[in-house]
Amino acid sequence: MKPPYSLVADTISKDTVECLEQLLDEARRGRIIGMAYVAMLKRREYIVNTAGEAHRNPTFARGMLAALDDQLGEKVKGQML
Repeated sequence: MKPPYSLVADTISKDTVECLEQLLDEARRGRIIGMAYVAMLKRREYIVNTAGEAHRNPTFARGMLAALDDQLGEKVKGQML
């Protein structure tokens, strides 16, 4: 039997691990004081949450997420050309 079609390879994402390690290092140094994040899981599932100052200041966190949305929108437009 053939496995179902998958949009995401079933491997460890080295760039994701590297990004998380960099963020952890910055948090341990006290440079990152809060986060608003989305994490993509297998099977089209995801996690959304906030931590630290982003949790305590949701207005600022929403602004950060709007900037991320703008950045991703520009990336999508660039791919469509």
